[in-house]
Parts: sequence; C-alpha cells; structure tokens
Amino acid sequence: MIAQAASVAIACLLPHSSANGQELWDPHLRGVNEGLAAGVLPPKGVYGVLNNYWTWVDKYDHNGDKTGLRVRALIELPEVLWSTGLKVFGADYAVAIAQPFDYTTLSGDGLPPNGRWGTFNTILVPGQLSWALPNNLHLKASLAVYLPTGSSSPRRLPNGTYLGAANGFWTLQPGLALSWLHNGWNLSMDATYAYNFRNPDTQYQSGQQLAIDYTVAKTIGKWTIGVGGYQENQLSDDSGSGAAACAQTGGCRASNYGIGPLLGYQLGKVKLMAIYNHGFRTTNDVGGDSFNLRLSFPFQ
Repeated sequence: MIAQAASVAIACLLPHSSANGQELWDPHLRGVNEGLAAGVLPPKGVYGVLNNYWTWVDKYDHNGDKTGLRVRALIELPEVLWSTGLKVFGADYAVAIAQPFDYTTLSGDGLPPNGRWGTFNTILVPGQLSWALPNNLHLKASLAVYLPTGSSSPRRLPNGTYLGAANGFWTLQPGLALSWLHNGWNLSMDATYAYNFRNPDTQYQSGQQLAIDYTVAKTIGKWTIGVGGYQENQLSDDSGSGAAACAQTGGCRASNYGIGPLLGYQLGKVKLMAIYNHGFRTTNDVGGDSFNLRLSFPFQ
C-alpha cells in the first residue's frame, strides 16, 4: 500500500470576498488518505497513485448555516512516489511529486455557468521517513511543499470565471502518520499541518490548519472494507487586507468533519479503493459530500 505523497482541496472559495475565512483552497484534500496504511512506505521501487475525487459542497457561515452558494468540483490528483530503499535515521526513505488539476464551478445567487479546468499548485515531497516500531506499529514523518504554480488564482482569473484553480501562495506542510497493522486490520491516523504564506497578489494570509484522516479497515483476501473519517481545523486567524472584516462577521477560522464507508479490491498489481464521505459539520467553509476512486500501482 502506497503512503500518500500530498494532496489538495477546496476551502472557502469566493475570490475578492473579505468574509470567507480561507482565501481560496485548502492544501489538503479532505479524506484523501483514508484507506491507506498511512504510517508505512512500500518496498523499494517507483509507484503511481491516481485519485479521482468528486465533491459537491455548500458554503457555510460561522454558525454552520448554508449561505446559498454551491461548489461542484472534479479533482484529478496524479502522484509519483519513489521508495529509495535507503535508510535515514533507521527509517525507510521516499520522495514524491504530485501535479493536481481540477474542474470547478460555482453556483447560486443567479450566477451564470462558469465551469473551467485548471492546474493546482505543484506539490513536492522532498522526504518521507517511515519507522517500523514494536507491537505492529508504524510511524511516518513527511514534509510537503506547495509551489504557487497554478494556472489561475484569486487575482489571476480568466474572463468569465468565478473560481481560480489554485490559491496563489506557498504552503509548507509537515505530516505525521501512525498505523497499527495486524492480521489484515489497518488502524491509521494521518495528520498534516499547513503553514500558508502570504499571497503576494492579494496580501492576504490564510491561517494555519490541521487536517487528520482516519482509517479503520479489514483486508480479507483481495477485498478491503472499512470506515474512514476526516477533520480539518483552522488553528490561527487569517491576516492581511480584509481579515478584520471577516472577524467582524463571526470569525474566519474554518472547520470540517466527515465520515463514510470505504471498499477496496486488489486487481493484479493495481489496488482500487472507493471512498465516500458525508460531511456532517462545517463552519466558515464549504462542506458536503465527496467520492474518491483511488488507483495505486507499481511502475515495474
């Protein structure tokens, strides 16, 4: 099973609006690491992962009430992971790269059709370290770097669009994952912490954010069945132009919670995993349901 390299997601979305918390996109795609043995790296080799992620979400205010705005998105997240076979501080060492792209559309309040494809920030993972611990435990530490290379962002929107495909700023994202693996059982927690830098175009800085994906799953033969869940919590306030106005409406800090079933099947060398999540609590963010079909495979 491949440890996820890094990922992207939708957050509070209206460009040029000062009262929506996160400026545009979260660094982490909610629940994308569910179903993985997150604390483990695969054997030496080069691996591919493709997440096909659909989400249909509504915008919620600081009271958790819908505002009438809706977002629909398809996010394609291809990744390449190289498990080097090297040992660093007694841990297995891997590097990875991902280049997401997405199709997004915003509706509500009489908005005309505005769907458009675009590329998100390129994601570099210069290091993942995985340790095998006693009692069937596995611990992985990682660092992801999100480059501001997307095709469009809040101040760089093509004519006729309402959402950019990327967020326009750098993010550093350290991660820590823990897995307990025994007799086909996988109990995993995958936590990432996003430090977002100031957007040079808008002079807005989104707050720091904690995201955790959870997995409880059992593999029997070629089949895996289980439950996944996620949480996202913004831990610091936004800053820069417009942040004060956001605070006056009840605060900018976003939070999200979701849970749902997962089902996997080993088809030759390809691992298929279908994951559905129902978002049951959202504030200062967009939230709702999502479906992810993930393919994991070795290149050799």
